[in-house]
Amino acid sequence: MTEQYVVNLQEVDETQVGVVGGKGAHLGGLSRIEGVHVPDGFCVTTDAFRRIMAETPSVDELLDRLSRVDPDDREAIRTLSAEIRRTLEGTAVPGDVAAAITRALTDLGEQAACAVRSSATAEDLPTASFAGQQDSYLNVVGPTAILQHVSRCWASLFTERAVTYRRRNGIDDRTVLMAVVVQRMVFPDAAGVLFTADPVTGNRKVATVDAGFGLAEALVSGLVNPDVYRVRDGEVVDRSIAAKERAVQALPGGGTREVAVDARQQEQPALTDAQVVRLVRLGRRIEAHFGRPQDIEWCLVDDGFRIVQSRPITTLFPVPVPEAGDRENHVYVSVGHGQMMTDPMKPLGFSMWQLTAMVQMHEAGGRLFVDVAPRLASPASRAGLLDVFGKNDPLVRDALETVLDRDGFVPSLPDAGPGGPPAGGAPADGAPAPIETDPALVTELIERSRASVAALERDIRTKTGPALFDFLLEAFDEHKRVLSDPLSIQAIMAGMDATWWLNDKLQEWLGEKNVADTLTLSAPDNITSEMGLALLDVADVIRPRSEVVAFLQSLPSVRGVDDENFLDELAKLPGGTGARDAIEAYLDRYGMRCVGEIDITRPRWRERPTTLVPVILDNVRNFEPGAAERRFEQGRQRAQQKEQDVLARLRALPDGARKADETKRMIDRVRTFIGYREYPKYGIISRYFLYKQALLGEAGRLVRAGVLAEQEDAFYLTFQELHDAARSHRVDDRLIQERKDAFRSYHALTPPRVLTSDGEAVTGAYRRDDAPAGALIGLPVSAGTVEGRARVVLDMAEADLEAGDILVTPFTDPSWSPLFVGIAGLVTEVGGLMTHGAVIAREYGLPAVVNVDQATRLIRDGQRIRVHGTDGYVEILP
Repeated sequence: MTEQYVVNLQEVDETQVGVVGGKGAHLGGLSRIEGVHVPDGFCVTTDAFRRIMAETPSVDELLDRLSRVDPDDREAIRTLSAEIRRTLEGTAVPGDVAAAITRALTDLGEQAACAVRSSATAEDLPTASFAGQQDSYLNVVGPTAILQHVSRCWASLFTERAVTYRRRNGIDDRTVLMAVVVQRMVFPDAAGVLFTADPVTGNRKVATVDAGFGLAEALVSGLVNPDVYRVRDGEVVDRSIAAKERAVQALPGGGTREVAVDARQQEQPALTDAQVVRLVRLGRRIEAHFGRPQDIEWCLVDDGFRIVQSRPITTLFPVPVPEAGDRENHVYVSVGHGQMMTDPMKPLGFSMWQLTAMVQMHEAGGRLFVDVAPRLASPASRAGLLDVFGKNDPLVRDALETVLDRDGFVPSLPDAGPGGPPAGGAPADGAPAPIETDPALVTELIERSRASVAALERDIRTKTGPALFDFLLEAFDEHKRVLSDPLSIQAIMAGMDATWWLNDKLQEWLGEKNVADTLTLSAPDNITSEMGLALLDVADVIRPRSEVVAFLQSLPSVRGVDDENFLDELAKLPGGTGARDAIEAYLDRYGMRCVGEIDITRPRWRERPTTLVPVILDNVRNFEPGAAERRFEQGRQRAQQKEQDVLARLRALPDGARKADETKRMIDRVRTFIGYREYPKYGIISRYFLYKQALLGEAGRLVRAGVLAEQEDAFYLTFQELHDAARSHRVDDRLIQERKDAFRSYHALTPPRVLTSDGEAVTGAYRRDDAPAGALIGLPVSAGTVEGRARVVLDMAEADLEAGDILVTPFTDPSWSPLFVGIAGLVTEVGGLMTHGAVIAREYGLPAVVNVDQATRLIRDGQRIRVHGTDGYVEILP
């Protein structure tokens, strides 16, 4: 195949990223849109880059060395990348490549001023823009200078920032090639950037235009503040005209310079409103062509716009795809914030949650959302919905009220809206009537759940192929029947209502906040708190076995030991059989759990038992034998003492006998039912593990049949797609790769609590002024005040905690509970009064504040902090 070193920009379209890079492909696509004017030019193709790399074999050895460097070793990356750049810039452009470039220049004019712009194959992609990572040069004149700057563009593939950006996005240096775009230079009156969606709020109906005088370089480099215009529905709705004191202009002989703007012109708008509206109209055409919001660089020349670049805005959170013909407004509330798991889910994971949920859920960015607009539209259901969110997540309530304050976005309907639970699985308003305070009811519910799981385990064993999927669809109906059991819902609501009653009434009568936090210590039947204490018992078995402890401490460096054979290898050690049996017993009861457990594709503890080793070792080091029983008994006694204290103080009040009697009934009620709050989730995850084992078996059969390349490729198909694959024995490999790339990109996106169908991420706020200046505000969920060392933990497997530490983390689902036994306090970025982390913090008596925005960024690991769990704020101490 003959190499093609140069191709005219007019011959390129967006499908040719591999030939001309992302920028070149987008410019070629732009040039084909009616009414869009792109400066003439050509692309030096990736064939030319391959040729220069072949001429410099020493670069290959440098790339080998770079691939072995620790991603955090910035000095080594800086040194090696600089050496690669020097090598490439010092290598002459091969003669035939130089000749092809020079010939192409004749069409533009040999001495024409040009822009020479890098265009990497991993650039301007839908999932990663790589904006500013490689170099471009303006106003380059003459063949010699053009060739020199082409070499510089090639070398800029290996700037330190570009190498680091690729590492962060999981892209191998060797897989990326560099093309170069050479275009006729434009000398604009004004230039800037157009975002076809608001880059701050994400609103797809609002376009933002930044504009300044001269070349856009002044704006991009931060030399001047731009004029900023916001446009909605063809009208400028907001403008901010800056004092533009400096500009960048081209020099006659090549290059650019910074110049002062005439004082009389500085505060004049760079564009008229009519020009802004015309530019946005052009941007909408470009957006429609590429199928997603765009970040567009533009120049204004003689009242005509030239488009010099367009790339996807990769920072926007996606919007759930509406059904065909749907033009209604929607208000989506995040499910992940309610479930304490805001990481992206793989397609099999989110599709399984959708199929087993009690309310319709919509996927976007690998996360799930519930549309609450119909319930907001009815005044009756609106009040109940806002009340539930106000208690569980005030930021969601505030965001919803912000949306409601906007005229007409959510119409007010006279009739009651549909029922169903709000996002995250909280029970709906209008719950069934209360039930008697009878512990036997909880015992009955737990037995029902166990029987249902046992039946599933028995019946699923014999199912394979399409019959398995038919069986699972029936199993999902049983799954939802168990979740919607009226008695179960009544028991959950009884515990929650009693908690709220105690906190409200005892603050009113005794002036004491959050008394229920102490009254619910060591409540019975809490499967999640039992899980944390049970791992203390495992540590008790292991602690006296020194060789077992040494073996666990040496993991994962022990050769030949992995999750597959870990327990077998453990049993070979002196005392190892007892240690293995203790861990096995723990996994039999809790092995279906893991971090992010609502995503069925996440590895379970039973699948990766070594995940528990760091927590076990912390327990061995930080606790004495019998700690689990002592902690539970101490909590029970504290609750009992608090009950006696509260009742005695109430009896001393006017009408005290009645108040004490009512309070006693509510204390009995909360202790009867609050522990059960955790059991339905345990039942869900128990069923999920059985579903997963069956689906992995099916995926294994598809691998053996050559349908899937590897078993975990099944995770990138939805349940229905996997069902289709089992029937047809066909899978689209490109779809799986696209899903893998998309899933990787979703990790960089922060899911909003509330998202509108316009794409706007609505941020709620705490409306309170009762915290000290500089304190981080959150939601108080477990009373008390504690001071200690902050340990910022993003991955449970990497937790290294000492007694007295305060855990600071984005979220904690039930799988984090084993860590709670060894800490003194808790701070999370996500959570509510009745989410799992809050319930277990109260169970263990840990002061806790949740819903602290950006806590893991604002609090540094190792800092001393003070957590005010009663009043809901965190102080960073000097």
